[in-house]
Amino acid sequence: MLPAYRDGDWLLVMWLRTQPSEEVFAQSLLGKIVVIEREERPGIFLIKRVRKIHNGMFWVEGDSAESTDSRSWGWVNANEIIGTVLFRYFRKRR
Repeated sequence: MLPAYRDGDWLLVMWLRTQPSEEVFAQSLLGKIVVIEREERPGIFLIKRVRKIHNGMFWVEGDSAESTDSRSWGWVNANEIIGTVLFRYFRKRR
């Protein structure tokens, strides 16, 4: 998620207990940074920004134009969104 987040940054994440399928909760994710675990890549967590929501599906993008995201995958299922990023702790750079 360059330039917003860099390798080594620590993120505080609120893990979701249920999928964001309720319309009101889903709409609250618009523009937020979320943690995604793709069904075809279990155990790999991705950080993306929610850009659009339509019929319970989410369009997510990284902040970099080179990001692998909905521009190549298409819409993401609600059950693949497993958390929201609350804030970042900046680690000191050398």
